[in-house]
Amino acid sequence: MATVVFSQATRTYPGSTVPAVNALDLEIADGEFLVLVGPSGCGKSTSLRMLAGLEEVNSGSIFIGDREVTDVAPKDRDIAMVFQNYALYPHMSVAENMGFALKIAGVSKDEINKRVVEAAKILDLEPYLDRKPKNLSGGQRQRVAMGRAIVRNPQVFLMDEPLSNLDAKLRVQTRTQIASLQQRLGVTTVYVTHDQTEAMTMGDRVAVMKDGFLQQCDTPQALYDRPVNAFVAGFIGSPAMNLIDVRIDSEGAVLGDAHVPLGQDVLGAARSAGLDTITLGFRPEDTVVGTEGFAMHVNIVESLGADGYIYGDITNANGEVNQVTIRTDGRNIPRKGENVRLQVTGGHTHAFNPATGLRLGN
Repeated sequence: MATVVFSQATRTYPGSTVPAVNALDLEIADGEFLVLVGPSGCGKSTSLRMLAGLEEVNSGSIFIGDREVTDVAPKDRDIAMVFQNYALYPHMSVAENMGFALKIAGVSKDEINKRVVEAAKILDLEPYLDRKPKNLSGGQRQRVAMGRAIVRNPQVFLMDEPLSNLDAKLRVQTRTQIASLQQRLGVTTVYVTHDQTEAMTMGDRVAVMKDGFLQQCDTPQALYDRPVNAFVAGFIGSPAMNLIDVRIDSEGAVLGDAHVPLGQDVLGAARSAGLDTITLGFRPEDTVVGTEGFAMHVNIVESLGADGYIYGDITNANGEVNQVTIRTDGRNIPRKGENVRLQVTGGHTHAFNPATGLRLGN
């Protein structure tokens, strides 16, 4: 086990003037499960590949433990990688696939068998050790790929969207298995995904990236409760946070014929920045349908049993119509075409500078 440190690590691909990863500073603690998340092209997979030694680091440094590995060959970094497509050898059995890297490294046959059996017990793969990959399900193949990484006893696990080829139900089941396994083994793990729900449920901390820059790295709850900018606010949470440009006055944010109260810290920060308009954020689950508050016309209604979602229009400060999403009681959902009043639960508003996207206030 070991810590991992990115120090101003930058990668610019040949022919491009814009870095795919730009001066990444990130420290990952010994035994931590850190998830890199963001939209396609944000630099998360490039960051992982830089750590693995599969991408050149144009400037900056990468450390595993006390050793700088920036220019060290991948095979000498003491890492094990789990790929999206499993990368199993079709002509080998499960046991042979799991032990192949050890065989190449010159480990004795008895030691290989011992480690493979131990990993198979952990992953419930004992009945399948003699099977070929073609005779396994997608979830079983992914466990074999995990087993191949485990038997190497690496300092760091690297996982590049390992669940993306699984169906939705199996993805949920497997992600809990991976998180439980990592906790049991205590190996430092860096996990890449574009799925923010996956990130929030698995990581000790989550690092959100956009356009090659690290936006925020914190615990899942901290990202949810206090996003540092509008991008993180809109990316973390499902359904996404509602973000609307609104005028402000001494009473708060103006939405139609009503006000949404804002803290004095927010109003003070807006005044200091010379703003009369802010980007107001509120989550679908932090709103209440009632007789008071701002108005919304209901366009679409979805019933999911315990919960219901309504989608409607709100006009913002610029006269533009924004669609917002509201979560309601599944047994008391407003009807399509109805006009409703909404209130944001006290203390659950978020405010951002429309020009910079940065959070205003606490």
